Amino acid sequence: MQPFNNQGIARPRNATPDLNVRSPQPASDVTLGIRSQLLEDFRNSKSRKFDLKDIAGHIVEFSGDQHGSRFIQQKLETANSEEKNLVFEEVLPNALQLMTDVFGNYVLQKFFEHGNQMQKTILAKQMEGHVLTLSLQMYGCRVVQKALEHVLTDQQASLVRELDGTVLKCVKDQNGNHVIQKAIERVPAQHIQFIIDAFHGQVYSLATHPYGCRVIQRMFEHCTEGQTGPLLDELHRCTAQLVQDQYGNYVIQHILERGREADKSMVVSKIRGQVLQLSKHKFASNVVEKCVDYGSKRDRQLLIEEVLQTKSDGTSPLVSMMKDQYANYVVQKMLDVVDDDQRELLVTKIKPHMQSLKKYTYGKHLIQSKYEATFSQLDSPRRPITNHGLSYYRGRKIDSVD
Repeated sequence: MQPFNNQGIARPRNATPDLNVRSPQPASDVTLGIRSQLLEDFRNSKSRKFDLKDIAGHIVEFSGDQHGSRFIQQKLETANSEEKNLVFEEVLPNALQLMTDVFGNYVLQKFFEHGNQMQKTILAKQMEGHVLTLSLQMYGCRVVQKALEHVLTDQQASLVRELDGTVLKCVKDQNGNHVIQKAIERVPAQHIQFIIDAFHGQVYSLATHPYGCRVIQRMFEHCTEGQTGPLLDELHRCTAQLVQDQYGNYVIQHILERGREADKSMVVSKIRGQVLQLSKHKFASNVVEKCVDYGSKRDRQLLIEEVLQTKSDGTSPLVSMMKDQYANYVVQKMLDVVDDDQRELLVTKIKPHMQSLKKYTYGKHLIQSKYEATFSQLDSPRRPITNHGLSYYRGRKIDSVD
């Protein structure tokens, strides 16, 4: 027979035996991973309808089975108090093991969603002393996150406090980073100051890390200005490097999308003077687009003026950008968001080069279809230039790391 899971979960201890309830499965059977006849019948039956009371004494075993776990999860969504208590009393002595089980963790997550507050408190209590271990484990980290969503503030604070001293380890872990993100999102700011303190002097290192860049973004979203101010100052000092980093560029984009106007202008100031160069960069071009999209009208005007200027060798930055695989998207964004006067300046500059641009893959892509009508309007006497807002395929890179 196949084992019901690979965690070796011990049988539940029934403190108050009920003669009307099926006896728990013998400990030796569960420990050895031998599937009970009841679970076999459940898996093989296509006609019989099971209720939670039908699997009493086998809740832990069913929780560790793919089909049994799904059954319990579905039943908990609509279960009455008596049925929830039945499940709770059996899973509680084995809660810690179930939290790290591939299927069992979902049952405990469901309890944090649908259990009463007392049950949530008691379940979370089982995590005490184990929060770090659970946070670094593939399935345990999900249960910790769910607990942080549903327990009361005092218990939230108690759970996250166990991570003090290991914040950076968690941030750079594929599982632990999600727990830190959830703590930032859900736990009141005064209880996570130790997390913020751990970031001081580490902003560049975290922003250029595949998991750290996500955590930094959550911090800027949810923490107070008093907490984020010094870290923003630290970020601005390395903006020039971050915009060209495969992960750091997302943090700068986040500032442009959601940050204060002063911080947005600070980023734009670091881009000015390098628009052509950065627009041709795989990662930095995303940031230039966001500068155009989210910068102030004045900032946008300065960026456009920079690409409209003819260089000393007679070349046009704007035309060069239209031929480039990345920079052409910046031009498209400019045409999308500028006002009519700014758009007319751009189109006037582009129009003399239309025939030569059609020879280039990216230039042809930009000129055809979406802006063809816009360019042709210049031949008509002073008709307002409009942007028809048709979508275009961005066949290069994603906009954010989640």
